[in-house]
Amino acid sequence: MANQQLFNTLLAPLPTSNAVNQAQAPAYAYTPKHKLAQLAMTGCLNQTYYADAQAQLADVLALVQELDADYVAKTAVYCRERGLMKDMPALLTALLAAQRAPQLPAVFARVINNGKMLRNFVQILRSGVTGRKSLGSRPKKLVQAWLNTASEQQLLQAAVGNAPSLADVVKMVHPKPAEAWREAFFAWLIGKPYQADKLPPATRSLLAYRAGELTELPTVPFQLLSNEALTAAEWAVLAQRMGWQALRMNLNTLARQGAFALPGVPEQVAARLADPAAVAKARVYPYQLLAAYRMAGDDVPAVVRNALQDALDLSLVNVPKLEGQVVICPDVSGSMSSPVTGVRQGASTKVRCIDVAALVSAAILRTHPDARVLPFEVKVVELALNPRDSVMTNAQKLAAIGGGGTACSAPLAKLVAEGAKVDVVILVSDNESWVDASRRGATETMKQWTLLKQRNPQARLVCIDLQPYGTTQAVERADILNVGGFGDAVFDVMAQFAAGSFGAGHWVEAIEATAL
Repeated sequence: MANQQLFNTLLAPLPTSNAVNQAQAPAYAYTPKHKLAQLAMTGCLNQTYYADAQAQLADVLALVQELDADYVAKTAVYCRERGLMKDMPALLTALLAAQRAPQLPAVFARVINNGKMLRNFVQILRSGVTGRKSLGSRPKKLVQAWLNTASEQQLLQAAVGNAPSLADVVKMVHPKPAEAWREAFFAWLIGKPYQADKLPPATRSLLAYRAGELTELPTVPFQLLSNEALTAAEWAVLAQRMGWQALRMNLNTLARQGAFALPGVPEQVAARLADPAAVAKARVYPYQLLAAYRMAGDDVPAVVRNALQDALDLSLVNVPKLEGQVVICPDVSGSMSSPVTGVRQGASTKVRCIDVAALVSAAILRTHPDARVLPFEVKVVELALNPRDSVMTNAQKLAAIGGGGTACSAPLAKLVAEGAKVDVVILVSDNESWVDASRRGATETMKQWTLLKQRNPQARLVCIDLQPYGTTQAVERADILNVGGFGDAVFDVMAQFAAGSFGAGHWVEAIEATAL
């Protein structure tokens, strides 16, 4: 009988790998459109486990040159509005400005929607990475228009931060305001003489408070007061005033300043954090709540930390119900220890790729008690999880495994060996499989998936890629979805793909359907 490993009719038509991943093992390259989509939805332009920030930037620059401006423009809008990204949409907008693309005004209006994004846009253009170091006449007019139409609160919020500061931006573009209050505000901002009685009310209150002429805290972004000698009671007031996201990020500050020592303050903060309407309005990522929980120091009261867990459960309310037998396969190998948004000196997140993989797995297990969880590195790691435990508890159990090489095919091979019945398999990884590498032909992941499909012809595979490396272990086709990202939208995409509503190229399809 002929060698069945060589002449298996099931495996014969599999696509040959056409790239190598960052671990120099066989992989499949994304199309240029999909690669830009993946970078846009997951790339934070910081160093990751396998690739540095400069490599990511070089990829984006090359892709923008290759792709048409309309697709780039839609990608910028999509990753800002749906992906809630910051640096990447600002970079794409700056590249459109450097190309003098006609789509720039429409994209600028939707991407540059607050002061931080405005400063990001200016910083990127002035850096020279787009091929120019000046803003240019049209970008300058767009920045002027933003400055001349922003509210006082938007301008004060934009005044938080440096490199460049809002004052730097004003000096660059020389806005010509029509209102007297705006003219006085800009003059004060850049240190020129101004008419104090023309300043808008909140700015007047801020200056009066700084001068000791006002005892009541002004209604301004709390960061503008953080250098003042505030009392614990005043910090408690700020805890009620600051936005939900700012509150989540400043729990240790409130503890350090003594606010939580005051009666009722911990309960008030906890109530805000766990308010369903506030969580929904903040559009918070689950991993951001995981980060807040992990970063909360011992001085943050238990009632506040518990509220973060409640908020995490609320943020997962949109996890959809998947039909049939669901298997979740989180990658727990060594490379998954990389910060999910990359390494940035002094500002790296404490949330690692393994934490996000564990969080996705625990969230799906919570809504699918019968689902199987198969964590893997070189092989599948046996771990018993209770679906009734909190998402945080199960996520911490999974994330505690960690280490070893990567074989993305391992959980699929286990299912094949068992003759398991599956309907949806979800692989959460950085796709840097190398232990199971072969010299030629298809990747081992594709081989094992094809064998699994023999018993389960209706099964679908969802590969959630947590790092923007540009390759995958499973080539896109009708039953395989490669999705880059770790936000709420991923859950909806999974459900619609599993139900047959979306094709394999969802991100590209969704971006191309974006109206400018």
